Amino acid sequence: MSYLPYVIGAYAVFAAVFLWDFLAPRLQVRRQLRAARLRARRDRKPSGRSAADVELTR
Repeated sequence: MSYLPYVIGAYAVFAAVFLWDFLAPRLQVRRQLRAARLRARRDRKPSGRSAADVELTR
């Protein structure tokens, strides 16, 4: 009786989970940075109103 297929499978699952734990946070950070850049670009774009037309809020 050989445990080789079980050991290979266990190492494969470990490698897949380890790789996912490495990549998932980086993908999430990249997605959040892209969203922040797009939001900043959208907020920076002139809206066609002058500074006198904008109501001040507190």
